Amino acid sequence: MPTFTLGRLLFTTLVWSIIAFVVAPLLVIIWASFFADRILTFPPSGYTVDFFLRAWALNDFSSGFLMSVQVGVCATLGSLLLGVPAALAIERFTFRGAEIARQVLLSPMYVPAIVAGAAVYIYFVQFEILTEIQLAATFPGLVIAHTLVALPWTMRLVCASLMTANASSEEAARSLGANALQTFFLVTLPIIRPGIIAAAMFSFIASFSDLEKSLFLVGPGKTTLPIAIVNYLEWNLDSTIAAVATVQILIIAVALLISDRFVKLGKAF
Repeated sequence: MPTFTLGRLLFTTLVWSIIAFVVAPLLVIIWASFFADRILTFPPSGYTVDFFLRAWALNDFSSGFLMSVQVGVCATLGSLLLGVPAALAIERFTFRGAEIARQVLLSPMYVPAIVAGAAVYIYFVQFEILTEIQLAATFPGLVIAHTLVALPWTMRLVCASLMTANASSEEAARSLGANALQTFFLVTLPIIRPGIIAAAMFSFIASFSDLEKSLFLVGPGKTTLPIAIVNYLEWNLDSTIAAVATVQILIIAVALLISDRFVKLGKAF
């Protein structure tokens, strides 16, 4: 019994140490966002919320935030329109190449982000040469690239919902005369709705926080919030950047909490 108790204590200590190691930098950023000093110093001479107001007053941050939200919403809708039917086909139908299709749709998650960003940019340039249709440095092109970022999350979460859902209800609906569309909207969709909501939240987070693809594809005079943060850090080191990061952390945290309400985060990994 003493050995078991000691082992459990050591394991608990290790787990909480890891959690503290991960969470501590975020807490420091939130704390630093209230520092009153013009240059970040420890300990601070005082506290203020002025840097939150200053961040919103700066055009790069305000326009970057709005751009990130717009792209994130569009990419989320795109990932749902593509990912939900694909997940349904892969999980509910048997066909040759189903596993290959699954891995192809999940592949953007496996490729290093900077490599994927460069690849998408080169593809868009070649596409423009062949068709004279510009996608690079345009809003639609950025949305397409961010949809690729979001799609694996939709696939993973919706597939998980379909795998755990009881298919007998769908079979019963079909046997009672419901066609494929009626079965999907009246039976399947209510069953997997939690997974779809969680997929939407994760897709938005993936798009909202993406830096690498945006660096290659954002248009002239346009910026996203992650790019604005990087550009500001090049010449400034004050609490403005911490204030912007705090807002970003809070938005992502809220989205994660909403996701966890419908699908436990452990099922997403």
